[in-house]
Amino acid sequence: MTELTRALVLAGGLTYERDVSLRSGRRVADALRQIGVEVTLADADSQLLSLLDDTRPDAVLIALHGGSGEDGAVRAVLDCARVAYVGTTPAACRTAFDKPSAKALVRRAGLDTPDWVAVGHATFRELGAPAVLQLLVSRLGLPLMVKPAAGGSALGATAVHDAADLPAAMVTCFSYGDTALVERYIEGLEVSVSVIEPDGPGSATALPPVEIRPDSGVYDYAARYTAGATEFFCPARVDDAVTGELTRVALAVHATLGLRDLSRSDLRIDRAGRVHFLDTNVAPGMTETSLLPLAVAASGQELGVVCRDLLAAAAQRGPAT
Repeated sequence: MTELTRALVLAGGLTYERDVSLRSGRRVADALRQIGVEVTLADADSQLLSLLDDTRPDAVLIALHGGSGEDGAVRAVLDCARVAYVGTTPAACRTAFDKPSAKALVRRAGLDTPDWVAVGHATFRELGAPAVLQLLVSRLGLPLMVKPAAGGSALGATAVHDAADLPAAMVTCFSYGDTALVERYIEGLEVSVSVIEPDGPGSATALPPVEIRPDSGVYDYAARYTAGATEFFCPARVDDAVTGELTRVALAVHATLGLRDLSRSDLRIDRAGRVHFLDTNVAPGMTETSLLPLAVAASGQELGVVCRDLLAAAAQRGPAT
């Protein structure tokens, strides 16, 4: 594997998730420095291209969450600049970031995912909100999960158990994006499974599943990033057969969507023990309360070493041609 001498970590950006991204970037940079890697921590702003020219890092680790950090836009610019980076290609990012598209591909591959309808804001207004809401409840039933079709950190997401609460949930969702994903809410246990490729293509490995128990009952933004607001168990407290199925689904999602280097799939285990795919993340959080670092620790590895190996594999692969 290529020896890593200079790494750059991208964090910040101008999305709703900027603060979380900055926390992720600082943690990754600190973890790399602790094992002797020379690291530059930079924002995705107007100075980035000049910085890349000046520093010429061996590879970039992208800790940008939401928007251009996950929809492939920044990665496309890095490809144009001929800079190697950890993570999925721009085209596959666009598919994964759009939740309805990702769900459609995953279902086509034979995996379970809750039934859903994607509704654009303009369509919602033009066809009449009351009629559309009534149709959604008739088609999907209750309870429902309403969330932006693109985005992360559960921003704009609401669990709806009463039809009277659906209008407010749609308004909240549309404040974060133009398209709402309305899907059947799966009662059961929420679990996250991260996949890493420490040695490049062909080395995809699922880390131990993380069981998520938010005090509020809903794994929303506050539950994700407030220390002590959620209880985590890693490995998840499920039997070996369910653990095997969680691993199988996460690896299948990673392959089906054409993901690369690292991903994190959010899953639910229903009361019958079936695993359902909810969505996936191509730039998983790296904060003190994030799930991938927790899984890394449970696997007996160090976050800095895992990130170094991913960067070294990206450097060896080189920039897009």
